[in-house]
Amino acid sequence: MSEIKVANLTTDCTGSAHELAKFYADLTGRRVNEGASEYFATVSGEPTLMFIRVPDRTPGKNSVHLDLHTDDIPAAVEQAVALGARHVKDFDEYGATWATLTDPEGNLFDIGKS
Repeated sequence: MSEIKVANLTTDCTGSAHELAKFYADLTGRRVNEGASEYFATVSGEPTLMFIRVPDRTPGKNSVHLDLHTDDIPAAVEQAVALGARHVKDFDEYGATWATLTDPEGNLFDIGKS
């Protein structure tokens, strides 16, 4: 079975992803990675801090969630579901592919490709 590791701590935001990333980069002494925009930005370090602009912070949706990475998304989703997660939906956006799930208490998390 492929290793599953924490890759990103992701924050949904309704303002500029770049500006929010800059705030956290300045606060933590890190840097905003190249390619940042008002829609998507990351801050260097481990775990990577990721900021994604969303049209609306949907009630019931976590504005901060774990991004887990693996080489085998389907196997990791199957493992998570066997442990009590619920598979919500698969995505292919921002140049990345991932699955969104909920943990046994309903908290969202994503499993993406390493």
